[in-house]
Amino acid sequence: MTIQTVGAARAAAAEWVMQNASKDAAFRGAYFSGSTVGLSSDAELPPASDIDVVVVTAEAEPPLKLGKFIYRGTLIEVTFLTWRQLSSTEEVLTNYHLAGSFRIDTIISDPTGRLSELQRKVSRQFAERDWVQRRCHNVLHKIESGLHGIDTSAPMYDQVTAWLFPTGVTTHVLLVAALRNPTVRLRYLAAREVLNEYGHDGLYPELLQLLGCADLTRERAAHHLTQLAITFDAAAAEAKTPFFFSTDITAAARPIAIDGSRELIQAGDHRETVFWTVATFSRCHKILAADSRPQLQRALSPAFEALLADLGIVSTRDLIRRAEDVRRFLPRLRATAEQILAANPHILTK
Repeated sequence: MTIQTVGAARAAAAEWVMQNASKDAAFRGAYFSGSTVGLSSDAELPPASDIDVVVVTAEAEPPLKLGKFIYRGTLIEVTFLTWRQLSSTEEVLTNYHLAGSFRIDTIISDPTGRLSELQRKVSRQFAERDWVQRRCHNVLHKIESGLHGIDTSAPMYDQVTAWLFPTGVTTHVLLVAALRNPTVRLRYLAAREVLNEYGHDGLYPELLQLLGCADLTRERAAHHLTQLAITFDAAAAEAKTPFFFSTDITAAARPIAIDGSRELIQAGDHRETVFWTVATFSRCHKILAADSRPQLQRALSPAFEALLADLGIVSTRDLIRRAEDVRRFLPRLRATAEQILAANPHILTK
C-alpha cells in the first residue's frame, strides 16, 4: 500500500460508510476509533496501521465484525455496536474501550443526532478524576475476570490466548490513568512511554517479566517473527471458518502483523513485538486446526512451541502459574496507576 495521510484514509473510510453501511435500514451512525484518534489529518498514516470504524446499528445484537479490508487503497477495520451498548453517558464513561473514541469529535455520520449528544457529554467529563478511576477499575476487573477464564481442557493455542490478553491488559491500566489511547498492538511501547514520563520506569521490566520476554534477545525475536510469517501465510491460505479475528490473518493485514513488528525489531523495540507475535501465532493455529490438514499444523507447531518455550511456557501448569503471577502483581499495578493519575496535570477535579 502507498503511504497516505490520516486525513486521506479517514476520507476513504467515511466514503465506505456512506456508500455501504449507511444503506442498511438498521444504520444509526458511525465514528472513528482506535490508534488514529487524535492524530492530525495531515499526519502520515503508518503503513502498519489501519483506520478503525465503529458502525452503530439498531439491531438487538451486533452483526459479525467485518474486520479488516482494503477500500480505495486504505486498510479499514469495521466493528459493529448496538445502541444498547451506547445507551448511557455513564456506561460509556466507565468503559475504557468506548470512552476514548468520544473524547473528541470522531463522528462520521449521525442521522439521529444521538451520537453527537453522547460525544458532547462524554468529552466534558472524560478527564474527571472519578471517571478516570472508574475506567481504571474497569480495566482491572477485565484482567481478573480474564485470568479466571482459562479453560485448561482447551487446545494450547486457546489456553495461551486466554492467558495472554489479560496479561497484556496490564498495560492498559497505565494508559487509562495517563489519559492515553489503550492501543492494541503497540500497548507495551505506549506503556513504556507513560512509565518513563511519570518516573515509574522501574515497573516496566516487571510488565515484560509477566509476559516472559524481559530477557528475550533481538535475534530471538527476529527468529520468531520469521517463523510467524511462514505460519501466517499458511493460515491465511487455508482459512475458511469465520472467527472474530479472521481478517487479522489475511494478505491485507500482513503489513500490520509482520511488517509492523519487523520495523519495531529493527528500531530496537524487539520485546515490544512479543505480545502481538504470540497473539497472531495462537490465532493462526486456531485457523489451522479448523481448516487445514492435520499434518500441516503439526509441521508448523514446533515454531509456536519454541516461542512459548522462550517465554517460559511449556505446559498448562506454566500458564496457570503465570496467571497467578499477574494476580499478585495487580495491587502494585493499581498503586502505580493511582500515582500516575494523581500526577497527571490533565485530570479534572470537581
